[in-house]
Amino acid sequence: MNSRWVIQKLTSHIPSCLSTILCTSKLLTQQSPSCKVSTFLLNHVDISLLLSICGREGWFPHLGPSLHASVIKSPEFFEPVDADIHRNALVVWNSLLALYVRNGELIDARKLFDEMPMRDNVSRNTVFNGFMKNREIQSGFVLLKRMLTPGGFDQATLTIALSVCDTPELCLVTKMIHGLAVLSGYDNVIPVGNSLITSYYKCGCSVSGRMVFDEMVQRNVITWTAVITGLVQNELHEDGLRLFCLMRRGLVQPNSVTYLSALSACSGSQRVIEGKQVHALLWKVGIESELRVESMLMDMYSKCGSIEDAWNVFESAEETDEVSMTVMLAGLAQNGSEEEAIHFFIRMLQDGVEIDANVVSAVLGVSFVDNSLGLGKQLHSLVIKRRFSGNTFVSNGLINMYSKCGDLDDSLSVFRRMSERNYVSWNSMIASFARHGHGLAALKLYEEMIRQDVKPTDVTFLSLLHACSHVKLINKGQELLKLMQDVYGIEPRTAHNACIVDMLGRAGRLEEAKSFIDSMPTKPDCLVWQALLGACSFYGDTQIGRYAAEQLFLSAPDSSAPHILMANIYSSRGQWKEREKTIKRMKAMGVTKETGVSWIEIENQTHRFVADDKLHPQGEAIHDVLSELFVVMIDEGYIHDKRLLFCMNT
Repeated sequence: MNSRWVIQKLTSHIPSCLSTILCTSKLLTQQSPSCKVSTFLLNHVDISLLLSICGREGWFPHLGPSLHASVIKSPEFFEPVDADIHRNALVVWNSLLALYVRNGELIDARKLFDEMPMRDNVSRNTVFNGFMKNREIQSGFVLLKRMLTPGGFDQATLTIALSVCDTPELCLVTKMIHGLAVLSGYDNVIPVGNSLITSYYKCGCSVSGRMVFDEMVQRNVITWTAVITGLVQNELHEDGLRLFCLMRRGLVQPNSVTYLSALSACSGSQRVIEGKQVHALLWKVGIESELRVESMLMDMYSKCGSIEDAWNVFESAEETDEVSMTVMLAGLAQNGSEEEAIHFFIRMLQDGVEIDANVVSAVLGVSFVDNSLGLGKQLHSLVIKRRFSGNTFVSNGLINMYSKCGDLDDSLSVFRRMSERNYVSWNSMIASFARHGHGLAALKLYEEMIRQDVKPTDVTFLSLLHACSHVKLINKGQELLKLMQDVYGIEPRTAHNACIVDMLGRAGRLEEAKSFIDSMPTKPDCLVWQALLGACSFYGDTQIGRYAAEQLFLSAPDSSAPHILMANIYSSRGQWKEREKTIKRMKAMGVTKETGVSWIEIENQTHRFVADDKLHPQGEAIHDVLSELFVVMIDEGYIHDKRLLFCMNT
């Protein structure tokens, strides 16, 4: 076949390394050292190889259509003279089809498929896989329907179809493919069974996934790993650990992915002892130094509260990357080591580690940042500089940071500038308004949220009830509680019930608050009783206060709250003997009051104080100013609140 024009065109566009391949390949016969070609030899292996290289190296725009043109100009590809040439020609057609699919040219791939003079299951699966990988699910299943003839599909077809069934909405499709596998006899094939397990668990059908696993006659390491991973993904961590132990008692040995899933199960179930046992196994099989394994170990120890073990893994790691450092940063933040987390973040910046949006989001979640507006603004500057403002999670962190630092205006500014918002964004802003006592603004934003078709969550209603409590919108709060249950099907948690009690208590409706507690379907806990007792303390109600305090003693015997609040109630009533008995009882029980801390930030430096603090370097000057202010306060009509007497004298 004369194809001089093809090669001359190609050699003017493609890289020199590919020109060498063309010149040395059996595809071509040379007439001179300059690789001028007069004859294009029909060598199917080399053509397929060249098509594969073309797709892998990204040379499709120049080389692909030219090779396609060369193929269609050869009659051997359309009318093979014998079975061997027919088979080889089919390989070339399938390679050309795969080239178009790999480069996302699905329209051209479908056209080529329809015009191919010969096809087999590989051809059909290649096009089908292209539609599935590009999430052209509807087109893919139209093609699958055409393939449902005897010999028209194989086990690969089923695994390709199952690969896209990864959401609850596609669980029914998974069951249909399962039925097709049973009818065609492929349900006992290990790869199909593995795909069914993976798909069922990704769709949330845990029972069906486990049923497929139990019915499989043969299993390999992928089978075991698929079901263990599926259980963990569906938060069935205990079941995942049990199955991992069962696997180790059999003949199939876990691989690194299996161990990663086992560590995730330990994280989710807070099983640090089992996590250490898995760590020991990793040492035994010699894969503990793999980067992703070390990152998972750090994550497991951090989530189990063993931050020292997580740090030891990090320090002993042969190499670290952005993922492992982000895991360590988040671990420090989640385990109360806020200052260490900030220092670690600074170390990452100094070491030139690539800071991504996940790292910044983790730092914004550190409560230490919420005590320093200056530090928070520096982080915001970094967000702008690195162009992370479009990241929803980062923006959500900024909303919370500004709100907790007392800057509601900047919190709202970040929210309004977001191009995309999720339900966390709306919840964060509603909580910000509630935190600052802007109950009406919180309710207005909630109405805007509903108009935007964003479904509220239990956190949304918690913030709204908190907002109603502060502005004494009793009827609105009760309406929201009913709406949450009847319309959105969200059952109230303890925190919701405590908000209702607090809301009624702040309005002075203590009897109604007590009746609400008595009508609760679940047993009230310390949060509910503390809310009622706090309201009694505010209004000086000794009768209901004693009842609430006794209940709080039973549910939280180590808490200082019932002692302190009852002492305040007695102080406000002038019942000094009762107050003294309460204090003695508290001391006799060995209960200590947690010291309250106040803070203020001046010129990017945070100052912390406790009651009657004399340790601050400027303590004497501060007390002198307070004494002068106290005189001014008295002149302005301030009356000392006796309810604070307990806190001042202890």
